[in-house]
Amino acid sequence: MTVNFVLNGKAVSLVIAANRRLIDMLRDSLGLTGTKEGCGIGECGACTVLMNGEAVNSCLILAGQVEGAEIVTIEAIAKHGTLHPVQENFLQYGAVQCGFCTPGMVLSTYALLQTNPQPSEHEIAAAISGNLCRCTGYKQILEAVQKTVEEMNSAPSEHGRS
Repeated sequence: MTVNFVLNGKAVSLVIAANRRLIDMLRDSLGLTGTKEGCGIGECGACTVLMNGEAVNSCLILAGQVEGAEIVTIEAIAKHGTLHPVQENFLQYGAVQCGFCTPGMVLSTYALLQTNPQPSEHEIAAAISGNLCRCTGYKQILEAVQKTVEEMNSAPSEHGRS
């Protein structure tokens, strides 16, 4: 089948088997390896990408479901060689250890901030609840997101809400 969609702001037309998953399309067919596969059953969130602005597990999305969709991967979050404030603060606050969960965690956070620029700690925790981290214990992740919220609400940025 042929699937037409927008990937990181660019139109894509891809001939692919209907039973291929979005994660396989991204990693194997399109060479975007920032999206990680953890469990393969939608439990860990390592494969999180944005689909039409919503955080989704790309291991659960089949090729046909992508038709006409807008997909955003971790590769599109940094702009012009500059990390997004979420990425910067993950580094600064030690929210990145092994790094395996980081792309999905960043995208879940990014999706939250696009719709809720001033989330509470409870709302942040709920937004990343589908992303498992086996290294940090979440304290550093919550701190990084809270700092990002403060920064993005105190000064205009090219990474601000669109």
